[in-house]
Amino acid sequence: MSQFNDFIEVKGARVHNLKNIDVSIPREKLVVITGLSGSGKSSLAFDTIYAEGQRRYIETFSAYARQFLGGLERPDVDKIDGLSPVIAIEQKTTSKSPRSTVGTITEIYDFLRLLYARASDAYSYNTGDKMVSYSDEQIKELIVSDFKGKRINILAPVVRSRKGHYRELFEQIAKQGFVKVRADGEIKDLTKGMMLDRYKTHDIEIVIDRLLIDDSVDNDKRLTETINTAMHHGDDVLMILDHDTNETRYFSRNLMCPTSGISYPNPEPNNFSFNSPKGACETCNGIGTLYQVNEKKIVPDNSISIKAGALAPHGPEKNSWIFKQFETIAQRFNFKLTDAYKDIPEEAKQMILYGGNEKFSVESKTLGVTRDYKIDFEGVANFIENQYKTAESTSLKRWAKDYMDKVICPDCEGSRLKKESLYFKINNKNIAELANADIVELTTWFNDLPKHLSEKQFKIAEEVLKEIKARLQFLLDVGLDYLSLNRSSKSLSGGEAQRIRLATQIGSQLVGVLYILDEPSIGLHQRDNEKLINSLISLRDIGNSVIVVEHDKDMIERADYVIDIGPKAGKYGGEIISIGSPKELLTHHTLTADYLNGTKQIEIPKKRREGNGHFLELKGCTGNNLKNISVKFPLGKMIGVTGVSGSGKSTLINETLYPILNAYYFNGVKKPMPYKSIKGLEHIDKVIDINQSPIGRTPRSNPATYTKTFDEIRSLFAKIPEAMIRGYKAGRFSFNVTGGRCETCQGGGLRVIEMNFLPDVYVECETCQGKRFNRETLEIRYKGKSISDVLDMTINEAVPFFEHIPKIHNKLKTIKDVGLGYITLGQQSTTLSGGEAQRIKLATELSKRDTGNTFYILDEPTTGLHFEDIRVLMIVLNKLADKGNTVLIIEHNLDVIKTVDHIIDIGYEGGKGGGEIIVEGTPEDVANHKKSYTAKFLKKELAQLIIKNEELRIKN
Repeated sequence: MSQFNDFIEVKGARVHNLKNIDVSIPREKLVVITGLSGSGKSSLAFDTIYAEGQRRYIETFSAYARQFLGGLERPDVDKIDGLSPVIAIEQKTTSKSPRSTVGTITEIYDFLRLLYARASDAYSYNTGDKMVSYSDEQIKELIVSDFKGKRINILAPVVRSRKGHYRELFEQIAKQGFVKVRADGEIKDLTKGMMLDRYKTHDIEIVIDRLLIDDSVDNDKRLTETINTAMHHGDDVLMILDHDTNETRYFSRNLMCPTSGISYPNPEPNNFSFNSPKGACETCNGIGTLYQVNEKKIVPDNSISIKAGALAPHGPEKNSWIFKQFETIAQRFNFKLTDAYKDIPEEAKQMILYGGNEKFSVESKTLGVTRDYKIDFEGVANFIENQYKTAESTSLKRWAKDYMDKVICPDCEGSRLKKESLYFKINNKNIAELANADIVELTTWFNDLPKHLSEKQFKIAEEVLKEIKARLQFLLDVGLDYLSLNRSSKSLSGGEAQRIRLATQIGSQLVGVLYILDEPSIGLHQRDNEKLINSLISLRDIGNSVIVVEHDKDMIERADYVIDIGPKAGKYGGEIISIGSPKELLTHHTLTADYLNGTKQIEIPKKRREGNGHFLELKGCTGNNLKNISVKFPLGKMIGVTGVSGSGKSTLINETLYPILNAYYFNGVKKPMPYKSIKGLEHIDKVIDINQSPIGRTPRSNPATYTKTFDEIRSLFAKIPEAMIRGYKAGRFSFNVTGGRCETCQGGGLRVIEMNFLPDVYVECETCQGKRFNRETLEIRYKGKSISDVLDMTINEAVPFFEHIPKIHNKLKTIKDVGLGYITLGQQSTTLSGGEAQRIKLATELSKRDTGNTFYILDEPTTGLHFEDIRVLMIVLNKLADKGNTVLIIEHNLDVIKTVDHIIDIGYEGGKGGGEIIVEGTPEDVANHKKSYTAKFLKKELAQLIIKNEELRIKN
């Protein structure tokens, strides 16, 4: 049994491309699984170990519960021993909802809500006084002690500062047996048909009882009943009126302002949530921003007439109902549609924009008759606003948005909460002020807080404070000190989102758990990488096992144990080629070891490209944290954009530059972040953005369909003489439409057998034996291969097979060139890793004809790539740049940064401390900068390369 405590034993793993491997993974250690892209790392870590852990967890539920969960398929492995509960932190992006924030993802905001609901002090928004609340017994005692020997009226407030005649209310009060009311400070007898001035604001209280306060028992009983009755009618508030002095005092079961009598409901966590109707600002529904119509966008040029198109949404005059309405308004206000918009009377402009409803008459002098007109017009601005709020079509909403501005909500001023929620304070701060502070400020505030709490508050808040501090500390540990809790998760970079999820997991401080992480260093600068590795080590030290699928050099060197899977990728991988400590790994002759010990390396180019002398100049960028920066992108070069996580790289390139170029060349609809001007667009002719989103979400999508190669292959098969004789068209060779596919499995090749109380089982379709097509279709052969055989070919096999068909050959050749020769044409997109999917996109773009003036944007293309894969990728990107194209890469990987021609480094820090251009120039120039974090690591990398090259020269 002891071996189970020390190792996780995996026997006979055959998932995807794993070749029946056996492996022992030490427990309570930091274990890195590395190897080429597509060699089988994720298959071992996620599809075998994690999948089995999940399956065993679900097996513990009753059969009844399992049928609702949907079972999990047992991974193809003989057995796994020594498995503890498994938690996976994968590369999934965070929620794109505007309601999701850093505070809600990390649960810190939930604890803050709890803290404010239990330990805050409420203040009146009218007077700023501290609110009070009493129990019925306390109210009775206060009345007896403060009004002893005095005559008082006990009143129940029913109307506060509202207009109306209230005839029905008075009738209702009379029916309940009351005889007097106090209206606007004057006590009156209730009479039949009594009413007030409906256009003035009124305060109305019911007179519940009038009594003299003394010590008699009868008086005590009567007072108790009166208080109950007054609370019932006054919605938990009552009012005491001193008979002699006419002074009033309020008492409430809820929180209440002792001076003005306004009361708040007793706080619950929901009162501080912008996702609950109880707490959310009613104007913006808890979003914090609104879209408002901008009159300048509706009338961009007021020197032209309505007829010539002054109103941008409607354009020049047409024979339409709306222009007939404008004609009528013109007659009413005595102007012509040919007059310049700025000369139109102000009331007419108001009616055109905001509508109106009126009748008027016009006397015709020539005919001597009077004609009646009626204007019933919604108004251009109102129409746009209504379309934005109610239209079901996205294009209509988008049209309306073009004439609107996103503004901060005027009621809550961006805090997202109701006014009452903002007047609950702890140490003079409300919850919105805390959510706006960055993590460093917040941590300092919480460390200082216990001094400012009363003993009772501290006792209530102690546990909650502990939870908040632990979570804040972890955000600091992974280098996210510049974020604030109300930062929308939509605006987080990939690296930030991944680390926040890690912070949430590690914040739970579980022990004895197996954590599996999928490349947590993605999007992390080397400076932050150190913090991340330390976090994982501390996770290991408290008694957890940590398995990391990773290519990062620092992570491999700091691991306790490294498993290298290879030797190549796809069907040529799936074997364990090296296992042991990082030092042992260096002695083996694997690709990973060769790159780590310097036998192989990614070479620095002998000469940096000069470029074509043209520039793309972007001025005045102020989106997110950018500090009004201006950048010159030299064309005809390979450009690297670097900087720490959160410094503003994605804002500058993906949110500002790309939308500008996309709108200019392809009429893209995405709005760029604010900028002043851009010059040099005439020097390039198109832009191509290759990002990290998956290429297909269904098993029917595959590399052949994504790259459109399958369309050409189907057309080729349709032209084979046998197919033409039978009248088969290209559609006959598709597995997505009826005709040529196997109808038993509908072209899937597998059949799902639903097992009650057990996981669904996928079995090979018995009709087509997994070939996806029916017998007649499979009889058509090209060079002896059927359409199904072609889908089963690897790219390496397909390239020579189709060499005489240029359209197919060229596309397949580019897939091979980006290092994906090992995948099959028909491999399901869902089984491709992130790095593979991105390279298929790259191959698709590369196979299109380039002009030598194309601007390529790649966002961290080395995601999920091994050193060898990066070398292959750089060869392809260099070919593009050599043809005169501009290749811009957002990247942290030093192997890429050292080979580019021009670096633009953004920093210095992330968040508020970032958004500036620190240094620009060749890698050698940048490496000598004193303050840049990138420079520090780049200098070290370049120096190591020189030493290694010298050692190799001496050795040879």
